[in-house]
Order: sequence, then structure tokens, then C-alpha cells
Amino acid sequence: MSRDSTQRFTDRVTDYVKYRPGYPRDVVTFLHATCRLPDGARVADIGAGTGISARLLLDAGHRVVAVEPNQAMRAAADAWLGGFAGYSSVAGTAEATTLDAASVDLVMAAQAFHWFDPVAARREFARILKPRGLVALFWNNRMLENTPFLVGYEALLQRFSDDYQSVAERYPDDDSMAAWFGDGRVRTARFPNVQRLDFEGLRGRLMSSSYAPKAGHPNHEPMLAALRELFDRTAHDGTVEFLYETCVYAGHARDES
Repeated sequence: MSRDSTQRFTDRVTDYVKYRPGYPRDVVTFLHATCRLPDGARVADIGAGTGISARLLLDAGHRVVAVEPNQAMRAAADAWLGGFAGYSSVAGTAEATTLDAASVDLVMAAQAFHWFDPVAARREFARILKPRGLVALFWNNRMLENTPFLVGYEALLQRFSDDYQSVAERYPDDDSMAAWFGDGRVRTARFPNVQRLDFEGLRGRLMSSSYAPKAGHPNHEPMLAALRELFDRTAHDGTVEFLYETCVYAGHARDES
């Protein structure tokens, strides 16, 4: 995880906390029923951010250590989740978690894997996992063409963001995930997810993205004007819908070093 990637969201924490989507509970059901994750298993959430994915596993009764290098995001997670007896956090990265060897049953990363060094992360995951421990990588893929709003939103990002395309291209696909887990030893699942937002929420959702031009950038104000026009044109009953497909990849890490 590069220095740049660990600091990209420092000044976007408030919007991230309020406007980023969660994940369907089907993810936990899949891990328990299909991947045989034991009840009460200890979980390391890598690149835990503000705690959205950690909350999913805490609610299911797991102990979770949030591994997050960004101090502002980790502080937001601590403030939100500190009341859970099974929650803790550390300042660490995917490549150097600071966790003890063979100390967790599940390593997961949600919406963060594309920022990791994949080889170094796999080595670290194998180190901290107990024998036959599980890795689960999942994220929300925003649908691009299903509705006029989604088509317009994608066009807006392409028009106003300087590095949207380079970030979007980092997300893995089925083939790269099968290769990362090795010999195709990966189980996959996909679940629908939806987020309904009024204009304030839509603006916050946009500004929670690391590639959205911030105030002071020449594209910022024109982008928000275009967002307002898109919302007014496509909203129904005062909201628009972000449609997602939550993609899950689960298997066993191996250290090939």
C-alpha cells in the first residue's frame, strides 16, 4: 500500500462516513454457509477505513481488528465501533499489518484490495492467518448503464475527474482473482446492493471518492453544477439510485516467497 494510497481519503472522511454504501448481509451468510467460517472467528479487516465492513462482521458476533494506516479514517472507525467489546484497531497496512503470526481466522478487505501490493499483501495475509484460515475480498461495483442516472454519473466522472480512469482500472476481475488465490481455488458470489440518495447525499457520495476534484480545483464547481443538472433530470420522488453488484472472492492465501 503506497504512501499516496494511504492518505488519499484523509480530507474526505466526513463524506465517507455519511455517504458510502454498506454491504449486504448476504456476504456474511456466504462466508458462514459456503466458506465454513466458524461462529466467533477472529477477523482482521485490512484497509478497514471508517469501519463499514468491520461493522458487518461485528454485528454477526465476530471479533474484529481493523487494520488501517490512515489516522483520520481509523479515528472515525474507533468513534463509531469502540462500543463493541470485540473491536480493536491498529495502525498498519496490508503489507505490514503489525499483527501476530497465525492470529486470525479470516482476513478480509472490502473496497480496498486495489490499493494493495498484491504479492506483498498475500505474503502478509498468509503469515497472520491460522492454518486453513480464510481470505475474503469484496467490494461494491457500481453499475454503469442500467439507468439514465447511472449513465450520466459515469459520464460526469469521465468528464471532470483527472484520475478516475486510472483508479477504475485497478479493480481486479475474475481471472486476476483466480490467479491471486492460486489454481483457481476461489469461491465467488455476487449480490445486488442499492443506495438511495437525495441531492445532499449524492453530492456527499461523489465527494467521498478519492478521484473527485476538491474545492479549489478548476473542475470542482462545474462538476457540482453538472451533478445538480443530472439529479434534477433523473431523480424520482427526490432521490436517485446507485445500483451496485457486491462481488465476493474467498479462498486460502499462500505465501509463494
